[in-house]
Parts: sequence; C-alpha cells; structure tokens
Amino acid sequence: MAFQLGASLLEACVLAVLARGDTYGYILTQNIRSIIEISESTLYPVLRRLQKDNCLTTYDQPCQGRNRRYYQITEEGKQRLEQYMRDWSEYKEKVDLVLSGGINHECK
Repeated sequence: MAFQLGASLLEACVLAVLARGDTYGYILTQNIRSIIEISESTLYPVLRRLQKDNCLTTYDQPCQGRNRRYYQITEEGKQRLEQYMRDWSEYKEKVDLVLSGGINHECK
C-alpha cells in the first residue's frame, strides 16, 4: 500500500479489533496484518500507549504451560474508538471529495 498508517489510525484499528473481543498480541497482530502491513515491533508500543491511556487493560491466561497476555478494551477505549470513527468518517469524506475532483477553486 502506498499510504503510511499514522499512529492515530493504527490505534483506531487496534481498538476496533479489540471491540469485537479480547485477544492476545499474536492474534491481534495477525488480524491487523491481514488488512495492512504491520510488524509486532510496531504494534506493541501502540498497545502500551493505549494501556497507559486507560483504553486497554490486560490479563494473563494459561495456555499450554505458559501465560498469554490478553488485551481488553475499556469503556474509555470504546469512547476513544467512537471518536476515531467520527474523525475517520469526516476525514475520509474530505479526501474522497478531493480525489474525485469535487473541489475546484480557480483563480479569476
């Protein structure tokens, strides 16, 4: 893809995936990676930032003798996701307008 994913848009994607259910880092990465190019080294700082901002909580669950860290969206995270969705919709409409040739200001 020719477009780079900004930090806010990546946060929105993470929150959107977690809004559908708790999951652990590897699965979260795979879900996002199925849509956009992202590495785990890019994703984990985003998860830590969202956790620090009280948008996510974590809990550990045993799996095959090891603990897996699961991420869960909080109410604050849901509110942030709603704001991101509103912002994205507005931004997308504006970009679509420009790309479709809907803006034409000529000097006279």
